[in-house]
Amino acid sequence: MASIVQGYEYDIFISYRQKDNKGDRWVSEFVEALKNELESTFKEEISVYFDINPHNGLLETHDVDASLKEKVKCLVFIPIISQTYCDPKSFAWQHEFVTFNKLAKEDHYSRDIRLAGGNVASRILPVKIHDLDPEDNALLENELGGVLRAIEFIYKSSGVNRPLKPSDNPDKNLNKTYYRDQVNKVANAVKEIITAIKKYSLQVDEISRDVPKAKHDRLKNIKPKIVLGSLIFLTLILLVYFLVPKKNKYSDLIEKSIAVLPFLNYSTEPDQEAMSEGITDEIIDHLSKIKSFTKVVSLRNVLIYKESNKNILQIANELQVNYILDGTYKKIGDQVKIRVTLVEPKHDNRLWQDEYDRPYKELIAIQAEISLQISNKLNAFLSNSELQNIQKIPTTSQEAYEMMQRALYYTRSADVGPAQISDLALKAIKLDPSYADAHALAGIMALQNGTFAGLQDMSSAAWDALPYFEKALELDPNNALAHFGMGNIYEWGRWDYINAEKEYLMVFEDGSNNAGKNWNVSLVAEFFLTMNRLDYALKFLKIVPDKSFEHWDLSVRINGLSENKTEVYKIIKNTFSESGEKFPDEWIGEDYIWIQEYDSAKVFFESALQSKDPLMLIPRFQADLSLVYFKTKNFEKSRAIINKLKVKSSETTVGSPEYFIGWFYSGIGEVDSAILWLEKACKNKSPELSWLKIDPVFINLKNDARYWDLYARTGHKDYDDYVKGIKKK
Repeated sequence: MASIVQGYEYDIFISYRQKDNKGDRWVSEFVEALKNELESTFKEEISVYFDINPHNGLLETHDVDASLKEKVKCLVFIPIISQTYCDPKSFAWQHEFVTFNKLAKEDHYSRDIRLAGGNVASRILPVKIHDLDPEDNALLENELGGVLRAIEFIYKSSGVNRPLKPSDNPDKNLNKTYYRDQVNKVANAVKEIITAIKKYSLQVDEISRDVPKAKHDRLKNIKPKIVLGSLIFLTLILLVYFLVPKKNKYSDLIEKSIAVLPFLNYSTEPDQEAMSEGITDEIIDHLSKIKSFTKVVSLRNVLIYKESNKNILQIANELQVNYILDGTYKKIGDQVKIRVTLVEPKHDNRLWQDEYDRPYKELIAIQAEISLQISNKLNAFLSNSELQNIQKIPTTSQEAYEMMQRALYYTRSADVGPAQISDLALKAIKLDPSYADAHALAGIMALQNGTFAGLQDMSSAAWDALPYFEKALELDPNNALAHFGMGNIYEWGRWDYINAEKEYLMVFEDGSNNAGKNWNVSLVAEFFLTMNRLDYALKFLKIVPDKSFEHWDLSVRINGLSENKTEVYKIIKNTFSESGEKFPDEWIGEDYIWIQEYDSAKVFFESALQSKDPLMLIPRFQADLSLVYFKTKNFEKSRAIINKLKVKSSETTVGSPEYFIGWFYSGIGEVDSAILWLEKACKNKSPELSWLKIDPVFINLKNDARYWDLYARTGHKDYDDYVKGIKKK
């Protein structure tokens, strides 16, 4: 049966690896389900090419024949993307996927077609049945020339990566996905593409019919002139292409790059500052979920311009973006008035301006509307899932939403501790028990008691936090903050670095440009640093605000591991934030320890002691100071400090004193003592043992079998084997 559009062999071509149709015959079952769905979606009969023996009866080593090439000439190409599909040596990849991609780009409809709503969609419609390894994902995106947008048929559960089946219970699937709904999405996507192609084809036919015969004759007579003119024009294009300097890759990369500046709060109520800043945060969060935007500047990076006198062009140049959204916020009683302006600073061009004068209770919807208007004005492609993400209402309780905005506002303040933030999150949960973000934030604050506040040990904090994350993911399987928290638990509470990595990467899956709310992305970069995955550490470091302390500290450590001391010295000299505030002396001292410059480290630690910085009382910096004194031959001071730390370790495990005592002994080369204290740290489940792999002081232990036994028991060997497996694939 031929295609419904003349000149094409089939409407749909199903491409797959035979390996994925063995056993439960998943592909065959999907094709049958899709055909049934197409019958109730289209008035016409839709032809589907599906070879039960893929490769058209040929071996994978054979070349594609003419008949298959004709069959690949279809309207919509559906590859079943699996763990085995992304293989450049396979028949399906070379002679179906790559062949269609090339043919579609060359035919008169092109591969990418504008839909009725104005969005652009690819005629390649991937169906994804497995989570992919990073290398496979990169291979796909390189061939597609952009981000992979697929309709997922994946059953997600802890340690599970398999295709979704019709019989799967959605409640047990982290995605909460119904098989039938996903089939329906494929059919609807096919309909959108084919409808757009038919409309285009009809327009061409109507234009052709409307041309009078005399005009056809004139066109026939001037055809040779057109050909000659076209050749001259093509020659000029080629000359321009080769002779005119080309834009660099970076300028292409930031084509749709935007910064949302902090909304100015004109409300008379002082507590509305949190809501004003929250609008900025939510719009950034929405835009970051649209993959067409190549860069969306994080909230932390725009907050430095809150009181700035710099003009829009200066800000755009500093942030390296093409577009700026500026706005104001004012709450008057039960009403809210929001003004927004979208600007292209380079050409001083105001692209769009609007005012929203609405009831205060519509604030959540207004933020989504603004985000959608921006994407529309900038012609950003918006997939169905991206649209749903933006329009999703997190809570129906305005009061709970206010509580959360205040809590999030306080997370950006050094003056408010986890207890106060947690209290607001718990109040939001009480007002709306189905508020996933509130559960996730309550979990994060519980974890912070064990990591930063030092009120309890990490193991206890992890047990307190876990129920909140589990509830958040039950309510919203894609909740980025909950996945981040689960990553923390796997990394620090369980030494399960494989699952920690998976959870951290899921934070970035939904909002690939800046990971949604940018929750402690520096900790994700730090995780990959501790795992010695410097390529990934650098990738995430790019998202950390450039002028922040975290960016500075991580840059020192990454360059220190790369033995790039020149760059380290350069970074350490720049010890001031954007606001002019100097970074803490003890952290500067610790970074000098990292590159074994102990005399310089001593200067900064003694400065911190003189200023009576309370951080100098925690085990980490006590051990730092003890090591620095030992290395600068102040042995008596060194022993006095480490002996006090030993006494502290007998009283509490908060702050991991036993780990830092072991770290100190490793630094001075006393191997037996180091192993003894690190074993105690292992017994007490110290989260600091994630640094066992890469901290330079542990080089003194690496000739001892006991170190490698500890290394294996704290999860590092399992993770190494996991990474080796990925690289082999």
